[in-house]
Amino acid sequence: MTSYENGSVTRELAGRRALVTGGTRGIGAAVVRRLLDAGAQVLTTARSATGTAPQGAAFVQADVSTRAGAEALASAAGEVLGGVVDIVVHNAGGARPHEGVLAIADEDWQDALDLNFLASVRLDSLLVPGMRERRSGSIVHVSSAAVLTPVGPFLHYTAAKAALENYSRGLAQELAPSGIRVNTVTPGRVATPGGEATREQWARLNAAPGQVNADDTPPLGRDGRPDDIAQAVSFLVSDRASWLTGTSLVVDGGEFSRG
Repeated sequence: MTSYENGSVTRELAGRRALVTGGTRGIGAAVVRRLLDAGAQVLTTARSATGTAPQGAAFVQADVSTRAGAEALASAAGEVLGGVVDIVVHNAGGARPHEGVLAIADEDWQDALDLNFLASVRLDSLLVPGMRERRSGSIVHVSSAAVLTPVGPFLHYTAAKAALENYSRGLAQELAPSGIRVNTVTPGRVATPGGEATREQWARLNAAPGQVNADDTPPLGRDGRPDDIAQAVSFLVSDRASWLTGTSLVVDGGEFSRG
């Protein structure tokens, strides 16, 4: 049963079992905490074992950018979560900027595609069959509002995220008859350690005027916080969003609505 305390939904995910990739810091950690607070059992993962998962979550080290890593994670999820995964949140992602499109090497394109797009495709292919058997499940892919204004130095990243959004809409159509919902959360500029590091790299590359302004504050007057995105994710995986699938929820403080 869903209850409300101080305007927030509590324990609405009790009994649900969730897998969150990239969940030891930033947006991923906020998502893990939000799902735990809502009563879900949560397993999270990261490439490095040096990160700390939020208290109450199980953790397994895995590199989801590889097929072997996705398979190892799916196997671990089966063991830790008792063979049932009701919720999957694909948060792992990122890429470093280059001086321009033509400076992005083949291996950087492949790395960006593997981490930001194919990781979701591979893991979904391993976990969706179980959801189909149960005729229920919710999948959220975390994209980036940068896909709305792609720029050369990040094109490998934004192209991969654009592919992820297209794939997400197509997957949603295919899985809807099985009772499985697939949605995308598209964050704008969010204050995270990874985001700050990327902006510092961008500044060092002296981005061309009009592409990305590192000091451009969104219209709502502040950068996003990880929990702003986590709130959107927790809504989409809950029964409150039971009639939402194939949608992209842009959470950007109005950054990309200014025209």
